[in-house]
Amino acid sequence: MWELEVRSMKEKTNYGNWVPEKMLYLMFGLAAVFLVITVAAKAVLHKPVMAIVLGALCILSLLYAVYMLICHEIFAFGKGNMMAGVHEHLVDHLKWNGEGKLLDIGCGAAALTVRCAKAFPEARITAVDYWGVEWSYAKEQCERNARIEGVADDAAKLDFPDGTFDAAVSNFVFHEVRSAKDKRDVVKEALRVVKKGGVFSFQDMFSQKALYGDMDEFVRILKAEGISEVHYIGNLEKKLGFIPGFVTTPWMISGMGILYGKK
Repeated sequence: MWELEVRSMKEKTNYGNWVPEKMLYLMFGLAAVFLVITVAAKAVLHKPVMAIVLGALCILSLLYAVYMLICHEIFAFGKGNMMAGVHEHLVDHLKWNGEGKLLDIGCGAAALTVRCAKAFPEARITAVDYWGVEWSYAKEQCERNARIEGVADDAAKLDFPDGTFDAAVSNFVFHEVRSAKDKRDVVKEALRVVKKGGVFSFQDMFSQKALYGDMDEFVRILKAEGISEVHYIGNLEKKLGFIPGFVTTPWMISGMGILYGKK
């Protein structure tokens, strides 16, 4: 957990990308390996059938690598800006006056945290995440980005008392919480730390029934448990104009939804 503090530095931020550069290197490297083996199979081993099969794999892996590179550029902050658009959509659905404390659950490299800090300059913002070795960002990167912008635990069990925050946000995090078999429990835990009368805006793969089941039913459950106002919009990848169709694949952006309202 960390809190933002106001500073001023002239450095370049690095918010990462949903398609990490390491993944791109790996995919283009794989295509290169297939190319070398293809040439060897034909020129050295004199096995034309094997060379054809390997050549096909080389072409397919290269095409996939190029596709992921295009997605990387579309997502990137300062380029295609799709990730920035997704964050803007989330913040636009947070109906808050900016007075009090806000929690960003799963802040990553602090891109959404910084956007919230700029949208609500009077707010005190706390950001939490689990920075594991498998992620392409780290706690230090997150803090550095916050300082440069001049704004300065496991989500299944947040280390805060009930009703600590006036607002809470989270973007594409809940489905990643491995310790929670039922992802609905992660949403409920996020709502637990919001004050009565506080607001929330969460984006995740809510439209994927394998993760969240029937969302209309879940909305009814949340209302029955005392959440005064709950709104849900599903399949956002088909509704937001800044998301191109070619990224709405099952392995990229699919089943995106937003859950927002007032506790």
